[in-house]
Amino acid sequence: MSNDLYSVEQVADLLGLHVRTVRGYIRAGRLRAVRIGKQYRIARADLDALTGRPVPPARVPLLEVSSIVQVDGVDRAAADRLATLVLAGANTGHDPARPLRVQVVHDEERHRMKLVILGDPAATADLLRLVDAVLHGDNGLLSGEVHDA
Repeated sequence: MSNDLYSVEQVADLLGLHVRTVRGYIRAGRLRAVRIGKQYRIARADLDALTGRPVPPARVPLLEVSSIVQVDGVDRAAADRLATLVLAGANTGHDPARPLRVQVVHDEERHRMKLVILGDPAATADLLRLVDAVLHGDNGLLSGEVHDA
């Protein structure tokens, strides 16, 4: 259940104002409030009317996943294709407020590639499934062998 009534202190914190300023708004009639005992309470709708915007929701703890994927046996061409695919997958179909961050490193001498993925657990899982399908599916990038020159 959301908090429908705010104290003067809570309104001051939400708006970045001093408590005296909020009390002044109440006395001047700019902010409607109900007096309960010796304290004022401000309804969410009245606060919205003052600001012209809804009150920001309480911050939900952010959950972020870090994943490092090492892919062996990858030549430069395959690494470039995989990097393009992973970056495209990271930039599409996810909540823009919580973007996935991806870094790609290819070690050409060792034919090794590392993908570092940071982001929302569900979006990260989707991207990891995409990587797995591309690498191990029919005609996957790792279906051919890499030969040292």
